[in-house]
Amino acid sequence: MVYQVEPAKKIEGEITVPGDKSISHRSLILSSIAEGESRIEGLLEAEDCLSTMGIMRDLGIKIEKEDPGKYIVQGKGLDGLEEADDVLDCGNSGTSMRLLTGLLAAQDFYSVLTGDHSLRKRPMQRIIGPLSRMGAQIWSRRDGLAPLSIKGQQLEAMEYKLPVASAQLKSSILLAALKTRSETVIIEPAVSRDHTERMLQGAGLDLEILEDRIILKAAAERKLDPFQIKVPGDISSASFFIAAGLLAEQGELLIKNVGINQTRSGFLEVVEAMNGKIELRNKRDQGGEPTADILVKPSKLQGTEVSGGIIPRLIDEIPIISVLAVFADGKTVIKDAEELRVKETDRIMAVVKEFKKLGIEIIENEDGMEISGPQTVKGGIEVESYHDHRIAMSLAVLALNTENGITIKGSEIIATSFPNFKELLAEVIR
Repeated sequence: MVYQVEPAKKIEGEITVPGDKSISHRSLILSSIAEGESRIEGLLEAEDCLSTMGIMRDLGIKIEKEDPGKYIVQGKGLDGLEEADDVLDCGNSGTSMRLLTGLLAAQDFYSVLTGDHSLRKRPMQRIIGPLSRMGAQIWSRRDGLAPLSIKGQQLEAMEYKLPVASAQLKSSILLAALKTRSETVIIEPAVSRDHTERMLQGAGLDLEILEDRIILKAAAERKLDPFQIKVPGDISSASFFIAAGLLAEQGELLIKNVGINQTRSGFLEVVEAMNGKIELRNKRDQGGEPTADILVKPSKLQGTEVSGGIIPRLIDEIPIISVLAVFADGKTVIKDAEELRVKETDRIMAVVKEFKKLGIEIIENEDGMEISGPQTVKGGIEVESYHDHRIAMSLAVLALNTENGITIKGSEIIATSFPNFKELLAEVIR
């Protein structure tokens, strides 16, 4: 499906972005293994999260929809999951595959996890290795590629130092450790998103979160209390509209109810470093997650360096940061971001290739890129999404600031995380 985006000078309005994808995944998984009925509001009803929901249903969990975004989950506890009678399909969702591998490795039955052609190319050895140290039996295709065949069994607790800051790896290990009895310690080289830890604490588990490690305390038996979850808006989804508002010549955009968890808000720090005019209003706590409304105004941006410990807190926003860099004064350097090479696509390659196709000057490095601006972009051509929702949405925001617009191929992939993105973008263009 092609998506034609025309240039726009004015971005204005008041919008709400869909629920946080990371929290939505985790709320479905954790409420399924809690004891009793949980209620979720604001769940992201995008393809990735629906994949997780479908798998939990296949594992015997009753999940009922009350209204859009509102669900009731009948949790069966840590021992209540049932063996599925078919392969479990994660679709395009790496979060589903990585988290559920940890969960299923500790069950007393056999499972197979697969996904679409893109997910089957993404490396899973990063989770297979540490889970195997806990005693997990997991088979894969070459180099740790899905489908993953999992023979669940009793696992052993461990102390493990993450080779890179990764919320998915950390969460996979924590889910695997829930049915162990000894203490599990996960040491982090840098801070990564902490939704799993927050939710486990909220469910009553004895879990300690320190600056550089998470400690799941020893217990003869564990159980999770049911949840009442209100999912805030996804800051990764909001980032595209923040960028559109900053780059516009006119207008003012208010994005309501956005999660601003410190482990996810690196993008906002980069925007401030680039002299972007944003204001956080009505700060509050929503279901254990800090939340705010974000006011965005057109800004004269400055180049900056994005590197080091902030990278895990904005890894998904780097494609849209690269769009900001094109129109900012001076050089923007993005480095220490090798993780982008193993996302839905090689996002460094994708950004560089499509930017060059558009005549944008950009330098590709192994761990990032360099962009000097401001640059004028003519557009008027067709570009490729690489079956990656964030590349597609970043190119859409870029198109707003070209002379002739852009046509984006493969835009249907946007539905994996942001089903109403196109409609919402059209709504704020004036």
